[in-house]
Amino acid sequence: MSEQETLDLAQEFARYRTTALAEIEAPGPAAVRRTVQGRSRRRLAATATTALALFGGSAVGYAALNGPDHRPGPVDPTPSISVSPTPTPPSSTPSPAGTSAIPTIAVPDGRFSRAQLLAASVTLPAWRAGPGCPTSETRLTAEGREGRNWLLALDHGDVDGDGAVETVALVQCVLGSRGPMQVVAFDRDQEGKVITLGRVVASTIDKPQWLFALDVVSDGTVRVQVGDIAPGGGWPGEWSQRQWRGYRWNGDSFAQVSGPTTFGQNPHSADVSVTATDLVLTTADDGSLTGTTTVRVRNRGTEPVARVDLRLGVPATMRPDVDGWGPCVDEPQRTSEPVTCTLGRLAAGAEVRLDLSFRVAEGGTLGTGKADVDVWPMDSGFRHLMEINDSDNRVRMTYR
Repeated sequence: MSEQETLDLAQEFARYRTTALAEIEAPGPAAVRRTVQGRSRRRLAATATTALALFGGSAVGYAALNGPDHRPGPVDPTPSISVSPTPTPPSSTPSPAGTSAIPTIAVPDGRFSRAQLLAASVTLPAWRAGPGCPTSETRLTAEGREGRNWLLALDHGDVDGDGAVETVALVQCVLGSRGPMQVVAFDRDQEGKVITLGRVVASTIDKPQWLFALDVVSDGTVRVQVGDIAPGGGWPGEWSQRQWRGYRWNGDSFAQVSGPTTFGQNPHSADVSVTATDLVLTTADDGSLTGTTTVRVRNRGTEPVARVDLRLGVPATMRPDVDGWGPCVDEPQRTSEPVTCTLGRLAAGAEVRLDLSFRVAEGGTLGTGKADVDVWPMDSGFRHLMEINDSDNRVRMTYR
């Protein structure tokens, strides 16, 4: 290559550096936006690309295409271009390291088997029966032992919505043939011990008097089958009206969310009352003592009563006389005490009046005293019905 060609090539590169390279900047978001938006900048970039291509071609051809001869001069070094890294946008998916940085506390599983619950010490909500039923750190029993808490049934489910299963149990404090009942939810603490979440429902003196079964459904509702009356007292458990009621945990306690809230009148119940006047005895012509008491029996209920059992607890020396006993279905019976009279059907709101005569044989002894007069409703099979209000089923009659 001649000296003139070398000089011309150097001058071309000098012109290239002062024009094309001045328009080139380090890549970055701002540079990219300006490059996209400016057509002239793209043309300059194309010129720069052409210059780089020429730089890679033969020196002879480049000199022939670009002007006259010049003397050679010093060649400035090509400046280096510093590229700043493009910032990386934050990822929407958390990294494993970021996830593990926040510890997750596992919720304890509150599922207890029957054997586990019987083997643990538990604390129960207070019984309505008072201190006769243990509550604090007590053991449940598998059988009905007097004064102990009997585990009758249990089920499992997530009743508090924490994602873990709890245990729900039906428990009775055994007092004689009955005793109060309650459904209790149990959970497990971080140490694995049984803790009491709360009481779902309990039997009451009024209604419900009995709890028959429980069931935990998938949404955490605790369903309890309740009954209006407790078995015993002369009537079977089948007479109890049964209802399924649902209860949910609200963060502090359980509240009823489904099912009936009241009971209608039990078909095996009635409400009858009795009154009686004093029995005043006088001496008859044959020397015996006779007297009459007026007894009124009323059906205060809303349903008819098939039969009514009337009993008068007079002394054994006092016998039913002829008068007044006609309304009795059968002859008045007396095996010892009391004298009994069975009355027939009594409509709702109806009342029957009985003027019942008594006689004491001549020579019989009879002091001044008092006798109980009782009345009880019965069904057609002569079984005593449950009395809704037994406070007016007995009166005291004075005789003299």
